[in-house]
Amino acid sequence: MSGREWIVGIHSVSELLRRNPEDVFELVLQQERADQRLDEVRALAMELGIKIQVMPKAALEKKLLGEGKSEGKRVPVHQGVAALCQWRDTVKDEAFLNKLLTNLDHPALILVLDEVTDPHNLGACLRTADAAGVDAVIVPKDNSATLNMTVRKVASGAAEKVNLVAVTNLARTLAGLQERGIWISGTAGEADHSVYQADFTGPVAIVMGSEGKGLRRLTREHCDYLISIPMAGVVSSLNVSVAAGVCLFEAVRQRQKAFATR
Repeated sequence: MSGREWIVGIHSVSELLRRNPEDVFELVLQQERADQRLDEVRALAMELGIKIQVMPKAALEKKLLGEGKSEGKRVPVHQGVAALCQWRDTVKDEAFLNKLLTNLDHPALILVLDEVTDPHNLGACLRTADAAGVDAVIVPKDNSATLNMTVRKVASGAAEKVNLVAVTNLARTLAGLQERGIWISGTAGEADHSVYQADFTGPVAIVMGSEGKGLRRLTREHCDYLISIPMAGVVSSLNVSVAAGVCLFEAVRQRQKAFATR
């Protein structure tokens, strides 16, 4: 796909400048802001020879909203920096996933998001996946948040680094992972076993359900086992990105301990 899009936020723009500076058409900084983090973006752009525009906050936000009718549009949280860039479709496909898994030199760690539709949640999951060293994040092509400006902003640069794979048939993909010896661990509040009882030291895919409905029936049926996160308070469940973080970093803890003793 082609086109242009605005990338906003210090982390996202910095990662864009480091990885794909040739894609940047415009770089705009807010006139009223002067701090070290923004100065670092400015210095990086100058080092790369990218022209910088400085303008008042109102003018910057008008640019982000675009020409024409902007009534009702929501101004994205930009942290005083925005870059207009060539839009790159960085979402991977099943062929990429198969090649990735074939060439891995360590037990796979995969995060699967079953119809997570909120872009803020997808962005937060990508950020957590990057921090945990996840090999790939798998989502269904339909009924899932797309990799838009909101996702990139919330991901804080992780959207450009994490392997996000969109698949046509999630159940079939899970079956394919199982054929490779990857255990499928689904999260469900009613599960008898907790996340701390699961064994994440081998190849594993952790499946998170959608914000409202949880795991779909077919997805659940393709899980090898179900786990839950113990809840001590009155809240019955966690936000999907928070739950993903709990599960992923329990996997990280187990793996670090297991690998250290080998």
